[in-house]
Amino acid sequence: MSTPPHTPASSSGQWEPVVRELAAEATRRLQEAARADVAAERPMAAGDASHRRAQDIVAALLDERARRQLAGGQPVMPAEAEEQVRRQVLARVSGLGPLEALLADESVENITCIGADRVWVRRTGGVREQHPPLADSDEQLVDLIRRLATEAESGERRWDAAAPMLNVELPGGARLNAVLALSRRPSVTIRRHPVAHLGLVRLRRAGMVEDTAHDLLAAAVRARRNLVISGATNAGKTTLLRALADHIPPEERLVTIEDTLELNLDRLDEGQTHPECVALQGRPPNIEGHGEVSLADLVRQALRMSPDRVIVGETRGPETVAVLNAMSMGTDGSMTTLHASSSAGVFAKVAAYTAQSTERLSLEASGLLVAAAGPLIVHISNGEAGRMVTSVREVVGAEGGQVSSNEIYARDPATGEVSGADPPSPDTAQALQRAGFDPARLVAPAPEWGWAR
Repeated sequence: MSTPPHTPASSSGQWEPVVRELAAEATRRLQEAARADVAAERPMAAGDASHRRAQDIVAALLDERARRQLAGGQPVMPAEAEEQVRRQVLARVSGLGPLEALLADESVENITCIGADRVWVRRTGGVREQHPPLADSDEQLVDLIRRLATEAESGERRWDAAAPMLNVELPGGARLNAVLALSRRPSVTIRRHPVAHLGLVRLRRAGMVEDTAHDLLAAAVRARRNLVISGATNAGKTTLLRALADHIPPEERLVTIEDTLELNLDRLDEGQTHPECVALQGRPPNIEGHGEVSLADLVRQALRMSPDRVIVGETRGPETVAVLNAMSMGTDGSMTTLHASSSAGVFAKVAAYTAQSTERLSLEASGLLVAAAGPLIVHISNGEAGRMVTSVREVVGAEGGQVSSNEIYARDPATGEVSGADPPSPDTAQALQRAGFDPARLVAPAPEWGWAR
């Protein structure tokens, strides 16, 4: 029996239509298998099991195609080309699928989707552009996100009508948030931090901090001052927190706490920068409503782990009481971030969060807790002039529910000029001086001189 002729090997572009066809069919079969798992109330294939299923389906599709070609007397695909097609199809139906190319682009910071076809990409520098659809239908988009949730490195996460909110870390550290059934169409947000670690020196070069703020904040970390970094969404709070952590001595034991791992201090420089860093991650409840591990639970657990500092990625709810307690219970130099429109606005946010906690703190009790923690509030503005630290506020006490504070550093968000601020308290001034920062740099020049610093 004669062997059917083979086509000559050629460039990968020749096989792109075949790759697209097989990837579409493989996706369809994978979606059918996933729906069958859900209907049968079986655990969805995750991790290696999911990858093996994709491999089996792609192999079966290639075999079916070869049989059709043989039956029709057509030339079959060369072995080298078939292996290339197999790899390309697997890359599209497993891994990150249609997100692969976007997340391989280092200029991409955020990806947002309302359904499969309304997709926007925000790039470095704030440039925002509309992007082609990520899937042919909302159903396909849901299947993609559901698969990514089952393959998450931090453990399988369920995403369906019974568990409609998803937070998960993607390979490479990007943070995916998705909502299903609570909105008219599925909504997906993917945020990631710069591929390269941005230290405080690089943030100074980028304009986020100028010379005085750079030296002040580095000294505050060395002086073990508690820090609350405030600002709006996408202001760069986590980026600044990671940069400040560079000034924590490597011999200190850190415990980081997040609902989705993104600080990655335990992985920085392959674990050499912070060799004794434990990264804890919260866990949502399962479908029966059990098994939840909240950030407040993790903060309390962290205090039993002999930390030198506790770092909470973001404070936005009942964990606020635990975070403030941690700051006033011997783990000086702890840090967190918080959404607020100004440094002074942080205190109202904290009062609201502590009132909503299980402890139900009164306004007066909340103020006393903030005063006991005594943090420096570092505020980042994100205006037309770009992202910049525009305020550092020192907590000095509380009375009758009112927190007393001094703004020891101020910078005009419109012009970037440093303006007059309050002198720091003697305790803060001495602590900063011991850490190598001259508090006289914070004293405003005499008005008649008209200096701009």
